[in-house]
This record gives sequence, C-alpha cells and structure tokens, in this order.
Amino acid sequence: GSRSPSGGPLLTPSQSLDGAGGRRSGYITIGYRGSYTIGREAQADAKFRRVARITVCGKTALAKEVFGETLNESRDPDRPPERYTARYYLKFNFLEQAFDRLSEAGFRMAACSSTGTCAFGPEQGGPADDKIWTSYTEYVFCRD
Repeated sequence: GSRSPSGGPLLTPSQSLDGAGGRRSGYITIGYRGSYTIGREAQADAKFRRVARITVCGKTALAKEVFGETLNESRDPDRPPERYTARYYLKFNFLEQAFDRLSEAGFRMAACSSTGTCAFGPEQGGPADDKIWTSYTEYVFCRD
C-alpha cells in the first residue's frame, strides 16, 4: 500500500472502516469564533458577523472521511490517520453545512459549549452606544 511522507499508510474516505466492515466510532469537535454587536437597549436586531473559520479536532481518518476535500490540512500536513489533531479547518464557513456532513456520516451531537465576553465598548473607544462581544463555541459530535 501507499505510505504518507511520515511513514503512515494513506487512507481514502472509503478505507476508514473498522475491521468488521462497520464504520469507525469516534469524536469530532467543531469550533468557531464569532462576534456580535448589541446596542444600548439590547435590540432584537443584534448584528452578527459571519463565521471566519470553522476548526476541526479529531482523528485524521475520521475528519477526512466526513469532510473530504473540504478539509484544509495545511496547518498539520501528513498527519497519520489514527492520530488526533486540532489544527484542521474547513474550506467553507457555514456551520449548517458542517452539521449536515456530520449527520450524513452517522454522527450525532453529544455536547456543546460556548463562552462570550465583552471585547470592546464605549469605555474602550468603541461605538458610543454599542458593545462588541466575542464568543468561542464548540460542538462535540460522536459516532458509536
């Protein structure tokens, strides 16, 4: 079989099956940073910025199986299939698309976590009536 430059075997998405012919179990974590602005009255029309980058953490073989060519591996090239990485990200920036791919591959959401903090407000030289908030959110998906 073919080997990667690091010496590990190369797997295609169709080869990432376990020895019994079923799908491998495992976890994939999706993360993203976001920001939004809420005015003085906390209006219902808060302004959200688009997601800049969706990060992927998990075993390389599982990430490649689910996301295929849309997985950007440039930050951790030649990672062996059975090793974990937290350095991949997706070439698209729509969370719904990532969730659809995970669901189609048999994953279910197991947990999620989000943090938020006021990063910039009038007292720090920001807009007079607005506060800019930043958040980091992670979704953990599993397949048994």
